[in-house]
Amino acid sequence: MQRRLVVGRTGVRLILPSIASLIIAVACSNTDQGTNANNPPNLTRVVMSPKTATLAAGAKQQFTAYGRDSAGDSVGVAVDFTAAGGDITSTGLFTAGPVAGSYDVVATEHGGSLADTATVTVTVSGPPVLAQIILSPSTAVLAVGGTQQFAAFGRMSTGDSVAVGVTYAATGGTISAAGLYTAGQTAGGFRVIASDSSGTFADTASVSIVTASGGTVFVGAGDISDCGNDGDESTAKLLDGISGTVFTLGDNVYSSGTSTQFAQCYDPTWGRHKARTKPAPGNHDYNTSGATGYYGYFGDLAGPSGRGYYSFDLGDWHIISLNSEVSMSAGGAEETWLRADLAASTKQCTLAYWHKPRFSSGTNHGSLSSAQPLWQALYDFHAELVLNGHEHNYERFAPQTPTGAADPTNGIREIISGTGGESHYNDEGTPLPNSEVFNGTTFGVLQLTLGSGTYTWQFIPVAGQTFTDSGSGTCH
Repeated sequence: MQRRLVVGRTGVRLILPSIASLIIAVACSNTDQGTNANNPPNLTRVVMSPKTATLAAGAKQQFTAYGRDSAGDSVGVAVDFTAAGGDITSTGLFTAGPVAGSYDVVATEHGGSLADTATVTVTVSGPPVLAQIILSPSTAVLAVGGTQQFAAFGRMSTGDSVAVGVTYAATGGTISAAGLYTAGQTAGGFRVIASDSSGTFADTASVSIVTASGGTVFVGAGDISDCGNDGDESTAKLLDGISGTVFTLGDNVYSSGTSTQFAQCYDPTWGRHKARTKPAPGNHDYNTSGATGYYGYFGDLAGPSGRGYYSFDLGDWHIISLNSEVSMSAGGAEETWLRADLAASTKQCTLAYWHKPRFSSGTNHGSLSSAQPLWQALYDFHAELVLNGHEHNYERFAPQTPTGAADPTNGIREIISGTGGESHYNDEGTPLPNSEVFNGTTFGVLQLTLGSGTYTWQFIPVAGQTFTDSGSGTCH
């Protein structure tokens, strides 16, 4: 199975009208081939044009994409363009970067899994020149006073790696001329920067510092694996360097949560952390009847088979994994179980997580009012945090009530982190009241450090991305 690197994506709708295909579609509707109103053609392929391009550094190439349905007709389709080796706009205009090499440009069906790839060969004329600085590792998680050795190298316009002299700078701690970083005494998210001597090129690494008492690390994301890209491998690499318990926020594997997709797509990436994972299911997991692929893969880690909700204690916290794909109504089985579970807990601090968010500023899915009974139960029992996925973006809200009123004293903070690697929506509409941070273009994981009566959060981006978010709170 070949997996392709996805650098980022922005949704765009391209409508390619075809009079010929419309005529053909009308003609076919009068045949006995099954493409009638009761059995319409469905999208089967995404096709890119051109399939190959050779560009000098800085040159541009316009790419387009259209759909092909089961009847063989060309149809309009909304796609997300992503590219390596350069930049690409939402309309498919690619600009070659400064480093020679062969790169993929990918058009993926917006909100789906169909994709096509074109190949761009970037050429560089003239003598080789320094094109970028690369800092390694790209992320680090350290205790107060901990150390991390960083290193940097250069990448030439020919694509070759070379040694290069750099100057290091850092926040949150100190760094030596040789790249040895020592964490300071304040927890939070910080940066290490390596710059070449001319100051023209630089790269940045993210550093997360946790307090000496450490607390308990709880880290993860939602909307994770797809065999058609490598976003999940990039976020799995972040998990490789972070200890603690891993959570998933649903839609663990696309597009249908089958046993084969779990084995071939999820298991090679996030699956290497399966033994320490506490999952939650999503709607794509339930595209397989009864989510049997999900329950079969995770087994006892997913709680009682077929139910999809369970709880456990983690350090000083009570943690609850819920299921947004079954009835969440007041008085229903899940809500009744939740209230009984909350009443039995002896922990001061409570966190719950599931797939579809009660509140979202995203326009692709938006807020889910049917989740309000779960919020109400959690609010009645003074829960601190709710984590969700479903929206392929990151959004953080200030503490609020189940109806969305600001409540800094007793409210619940919601964080959406549908950033596990499948795709980006980047679909922020008018921000909802109490929405504090939104990012729709960065894959990464949300790391929580759960202490005694306190918590901190840190969004850790994948290598090459810079967006982050951090903060802290106290329990009710």
